[in-house]
Amino acid sequence: MGAVSETIVREYFELHGFFVRQQRKFVAPNRREDEEVDFLVFNPQPEAGRPPAPFVLTSADLRVITRAVVVVKGWHTETFSPAVLANAPEIFRFVESASFRQTARAFGPDGPLLKLLVVPALPQHAAARDQSVELLRGKGIDGVIPFRTMLSDLIDRIEINRNYQKSDLLQVIRILKNYDFFKEPQLELFKSARKRRAKPEANGEADARY
Repeated sequence: MGAVSETIVREYFELHGFFVRQQRKFVAPNRREDEEVDFLVFNPQPEAGRPPAPFVLTSADLRVITRAVVVVKGWHTETFSPAVLANAPEIFRFVESASFRQTARAFGPDGPLLKLLVVPALPQHAAARDQSVELLRGKGIDGVIPFRTMLSDLIDRIEINRNYQKSDLLQVIRILKNYDFFKEPQLELFKSARKRRAKPEANGEADARY
């Protein structure tokens, strides 16, 4: 699952014009896996003069980010509630690790280096969500991106008439999208719906497909 989650994150940032470098494809024997930074991302054309990005990032917020270290927590059956965060200190271990300090030095001293966490989900209830955000901030995290945001954006941007043969993930999304396995957003809030199929005639004539 880890490799799949990291592939999603890589494709997402690359689709938004970031240069993405994976720190390493192995876990050093003298280091814990949860101390490792997964990706270094660099935006060669950040938009200047815009307000700082919020803590919970959307795809539109990426344009103001110049560079960041990204850690992926692909616990897809978990919500990052205050209780989960309080009982999982390994989530934050990378912030103070030797791996992070080495990564920061590799990026150089110019400009801020954000610490971003990719999470499965935050609580839906406002009070619990605010508590989770405060816990994450207090541990030195600069922002989080939910997997739902990434997947929704990837699905929306993939075009069925393009061949994404250099990316297995994007090609699978394209195929599933071509066969209508992705439903339109509820209430059509995010984009206009596809043309609806014609309804049966008023006289009760059945759809010819059936």
